[in-house]
Parts: sequence; C-alpha cells; structure tokens
Amino acid sequence: MEISQRLLLLLFNLSLLLLAELVNGSTDTQRKPYIVYMGDLPKTGAVTAADHHSLLSAVVGSDRMARDSTIHSYGRSFNGFAARLLPHEAKILSEKEGVVSVFPNTMRKLHTTRSWDFLGMREKMKKRNPKAEINMVIGLLDTGIWMDCPSFKDEGYGPPPTKWKGKCSNSSGFTGCNNKVIGAKYYDLDHQPGMLGEDDILSPVDTDGHGTHTASTAAGIVVKNASLFGVGKGTARGGVPLARIAMYKVCWYTGCSDMNLLAGFDDAIADGVDVLSVSIGGTVGPFFEDPIAIGAFHAMRRGVLVSSSAGNDGPLEATVQNVAPWILTVGATGLDREFRSQVKLGNGMKASGVSVNTFSPRKKMYPLTSGTLASNSSGAYWGNVSACDWASLIPEEVKGKIVYCMGNRGQDFNIRDLGGIGTIMSLDEPTDIAFTFVIPSTFVTSEEGRKIDKYINSTKKAQAVIYKSKAFKIAAPFVSSFSSRGPQDLSPNILKPDIVAPGLDILAGYSKLAPISGDPEDRRFANFNILTGTSMSCPHVAAAAAYVKSFHPKWSPAAIKSALMTTATTLKIKDNALGSGSGQLNPRMAVHPGLVYDIPTSGYIRFLCKEGYNSTTIGLLTGGKQKYKCSNFRPALGSDGLNYPSMHLQIKDPTARFSAVFYRTVTSVGHGASVYKATVKATKGLSVRVVPNTLSFQKAHQRRSFKVVLKGKPNNSRIQSAFLEWSDSKHKVKSPILVYRQSI
Repeated sequence: MEISQRLLLLLFNLSLLLLAELVNGSTDTQRKPYIVYMGDLPKTGAVTAADHHSLLSAVVGSDRMARDSTIHSYGRSFNGFAARLLPHEAKILSEKEGVVSVFPNTMRKLHTTRSWDFLGMREKMKKRNPKAEINMVIGLLDTGIWMDCPSFKDEGYGPPPTKWKGKCSNSSGFTGCNNKVIGAKYYDLDHQPGMLGEDDILSPVDTDGHGTHTASTAAGIVVKNASLFGVGKGTARGGVPLARIAMYKVCWYTGCSDMNLLAGFDDAIADGVDVLSVSIGGTVGPFFEDPIAIGAFHAMRRGVLVSSSAGNDGPLEATVQNVAPWILTVGATGLDREFRSQVKLGNGMKASGVSVNTFSPRKKMYPLTSGTLASNSSGAYWGNVSACDWASLIPEEVKGKIVYCMGNRGQDFNIRDLGGIGTIMSLDEPTDIAFTFVIPSTFVTSEEGRKIDKYINSTKKAQAVIYKSKAFKIAAPFVSSFSSRGPQDLSPNILKPDIVAPGLDILAGYSKLAPISGDPEDRRFANFNILTGTSMSCPHVAAAAAYVKSFHPKWSPAAIKSALMTTATTLKIKDNALGSGSGQLNPRMAVHPGLVYDIPTSGYIRFLCKEGYNSTTIGLLTGGKQKYKCSNFRPALGSDGLNYPSMHLQIKDPTARFSAVFYRTVTSVGHGASVYKATVKATKGLSVRVVPNTLSFQKAHQRRSFKVVLKGKPNNSRIQSAFLEWSDSKHKVKSPILVYRQSI
C-alpha cells in the first residue's frame, strides 16, 4: 500500500518530536524547560542574567550546571528566566523568596479587506487623526512577516517615531524592515530537534502566512484590487493603515512556546509598542502560570493594551481562552458576505455551498462518481467508502472525475492524491466556514447530497461541474460557529469573551512562502488570502484600540477597552449570550463613549487579593521595595470585585434563589456638564435595580459611582440576561448583564 508524502512527513516529524522529548526530559530524572517568573522589575535597577544565574546555581548545585541549564533571561519589561530543570529543582525554586511561579514550558497554538467597511471605518473616512496614527506602533506576537506583501510598502513614510526602541533582525531569508514595518525579531529558545519544520527559517520571515495576515488586517496600507485569484476582489487595508508595525515571531511549525511568548512580550513592551495583538491561545490556567496573562499584565502596567483571541473551540460552552481581566478577549463574527461555489449536474440540477474555490472550470462538464461507486472492493482498508476515507477508493475509478463524498473529513486532499479533479461534500448540518480547498470543491446540504447521489446512480455517464466561488450577501453580524464560548472557571464572575469582531472569511495579506491552503503540495501562492478564526478577529480589535488611542493618547488600556465594549453593537442575546460579550466592535463610536469604566493597577491588585493571591505575590508583581499587604488595600467590593464594563454571575445551584451586587464607577470623558439616566432591559424573572439611576457630572473627568443589584428565583432557563444603558441623549453607554446557571 502506497504511503503519501504527507504521511511520511508526519511520521518523520513525530519521530523528531519523540527525540526532542527524550532530550528535554520525560521523567523525573531528566531535565525539561521551565519558566521561573519573578514579577515586575525591581525599582532599584535593571535585572541582569547574573542575578538569575546566582539563584539557579544555588538550587542546581554548580555554576557550570546553572550555565548549561539556562535558556533565556527576561529583564526588559519584567523579571524571570527560562531553564532546564528537574522537577524537584522547580519545586525548590518555586519556594524561593522573590519567585512568583515556576511552570513547565508548554506549546500554544495559533487561532486560525472589506471587514473595515462593514465596521463603519470606510477608506475615505474623515474622522481620523493622521498625525497621531502615523506614530502608533502595533506589535504582533505571531509567525513573522512577509515584507514583499503590498500591504507593507512604506512610500510616504518618514523615519520611525522617536519613542521607538525596537530593532530589526538581519537574518537569513529576511529582506529587512522599512519605515512601515519598523521592528521584526524572532525567538527560538527551544533549540531542540523536531521543534522546527522543514520550511521554518530562523529569521522574522513568515513561512506560514498567519502573521502577515494579522499584521495587514491591523495596519496594512490601502491596496486596490486585492483578491485571492479573483475571489473577494476589493480594496484591502488595515484598520489604522497609517500606523507602524512591529513583528515578534514567536511561533513555528510545532506551535508557540511559552518561553518564546514571554521573550516577545518582554521586548515588545520595552520597545515602545502602543497596542499588542496576540492571536494565540492554549489551556487556561492560573494567571501567573500563563505567559499571555503575565505578559499582558506587565503591558497593562506600562499603558499597552493587549488584544487576544478567544479560541476556535465553539460552539461548545466553557471553551473561551485568554480570560485574564486585563486582556481584551475577542470572539469572532461573520461579515455580510459569504463565499459560495455552485455545482451544476448533467441533468441541470444546481446546488451551492460555502467554499473558497479559486479554480475556474476548463470544461463545461466532468465525469462524476461517488465514493461508494469508486470503492476498493478488496476491503483492505480502514474507513468509510461513502465518506471517501483514505485508501478506501480505487485510483482508476477516481482519476479525472469529480467525486461525491459524505461528510467533511478533508476529502479534497485524498481525491487530489488519487487523481480526482474535484469533490462535492454533503454535510448533515450547515456550516459558516468556507475552507480553501486544494482542488475544486464545495459543500452541499444532506438533502442536496441525496439528490446528487440519486442522479449518479441513475445514469452510466453522470457529469458535473464546480464553478469558481463568488460572494453572496447575507444577514450579519452573527457569532461564528467556531468562536469559543464562555463561561470560564478561572474568575467565574468575569464575562468572557469581552467583544466580537469579524473573523470569518477575512481577506488580508499573505506570505508567498506559504501555499494558500497550507498544504505543502499546493502550488498556489498569493499576496492575499482568505482566512477564518478568532486569530482574524483579534487584530481588528487591536487596530480599533490604536484608532481610539490616536485620539486619546493618555487613556489607560482599561479606559480604551471600556470605550470599545460600551459602544459595541448589541447582538441578539438568545443565540449568542455566551459568545458575544458586549457585542460587535464599533470603532467610530468608541472615540466618544461618554463614560468609561477605568481600572488602575490598584484595582487589579484588589481584584487579585479577592481572588486569593497573597501579599508576597502581589509585592513581586508590582516591583520595588515596598511591602504590599492585601489588608492595606480597600477591599474589592461586589460579586466580581472589579470595575468591569460587563457584569456576570455564575450560580452553582440552579434550584436556589440568588442575589448579587456589582459596584461600579464611571468617569465622564465628554465635554462639559451632563446628566446620565439608567435604563434596563431584562429577561423575564431577572430583577435588576440600579442605585442611583441618575448620574450628574459638572465637568469632564469627574467620577460617579453606582451599584447594580440582581435578584432572581429558580428558573428553567440556564441563562438570564439584561442590558444596562446609561444615556445623556448624546451617548449610549451599554453593559451586558449575564446570569448563568450551572447544570446539576
């Protein structure tokens, strides 16, 4: 039985990963990478690698072992180091004075145009601040960047802003930075066999395409007539097309390691980025054993907002990632267009389904068969013939034909390898995800599939043709099926995701070192590609944050986050309650939100005290010689203990009555005097009372406090919701309120 090149490549890479596991250690007697996190930088001065060496040497027992075990020292924006340790050494280090946490290095994964028009930010929009925008720097932790993409040309740009301290890595295969992309670095701290793929290049160059796509979505220049081989043709541009870009390549073939992520954060914060976009996620764990939560905390302290993707594990509940309250967590929505590819049969029947099919047919019709008719009669295979599983079909019965298959198992790869020229796949349930296939392919409904199968079996000369994809108008926005949902368990009364933004079928820049389908055997390369995921949503929100910051440079990350959340377009709660957060991003409205829910560092400290973090940990997080005690802080009040723009309550006993109080303080960011009145819309059975229900401001920057009291009785519904809106007739400041009853 012939084994395909992709299978051989997979087996080869698995063997390399097993070798890496042996080198890094897989038992208690072998060393493996750990991260030793030590909080903020001390106020007395910079941390040196010698400080980390001294601490490590005392634990491992020798200078030489400490030197050989050290992987990297963090010391530009926070304090810590990575080293290869034995489990008992990690435990000893975790108990040392000055250490916040010690945790194993793990691999995290990526969360893989016209979208800005859909959000109201049109190309010739007058409401911009170009002098400030051109000095904005959006940093991205991703797969690198393809500098030859048209989105990154720097005509008309002057030198980088004077605040910029970053660098550009001059290394293999990378053409260097320009005045648009002003920083580019790469991090490969693992240095182990199998950790890099055969196409990986040790430089900031993007061999995957993901980083180029997110960077151009956030801040790509205006490019006319952009498309993927004619599909999705239009003007491609970022949300802040004048802004500069800094790329920190932390992801490789096998994923994005914690060590690399922290190194990227450490540099990006110190380099002077204004906003960070991180379309990466992994298993949710304690805040200070999570590299994204750690990096985002220190970014927040230095005025840098971090936008991060919610994950692609929807529609399952409790799958949301990146849940720290100082992160702006982003889910995905669909645009008002859908890419569909039409199928026409020899009997005249037509059907269509979501697909990114870049192929134009060269003939009017092609021979058509089904997996069942092309099956391997020997039975020497594993799988389902009707689904066209691998090795279940005979090449002679597939070659030169379009094949009808049941289900979605990536059949286009198998049919391509067998010499087929197209595939039609029937789905039991509709999908909103348009995949980029390696041969002409599309999805159809199960009902259409039955008609196609009936036609195939009614004639000896069945024929069909699959046409190139076209865009069709649909109703939007809606939460994408794949976008991860709440609730979350780490801080149960913080609603995540925070907001949603376009992440379905997004056209943006791409790397010509990566085939558009991601398949190594695919010979199609393009400057632009259509991708789907919360990875695509994340840079939309990062760009929107930079847009708001260009008007309000002194606003804190929490104030910008609040502005984006409270001005979002409300989605229908019934279907999207656990996935939509505050609603669909609306950047133009966020520039003048009226009121903001601001959170200083001390607010997060009180929250962490309420969450059970001890005074020693708190002191290390904030740095300096001052000794912090949670008892010295005003206790965090209410059910969530944080001045958050949304309100969320999880109830463990669904049969019990409940009551909860949320304390909030809003700051007026409007002009002059104003009076805001509260209105509440709630589902049946949920009582919401706002005290006081009127807030008066004499001037800008004044603060006013209020509380929201929730009460409810046992209810058959697991979810009850409400919306609180403060309005002064000019502004509408909206906050979702969500009560979630856990199942018995």
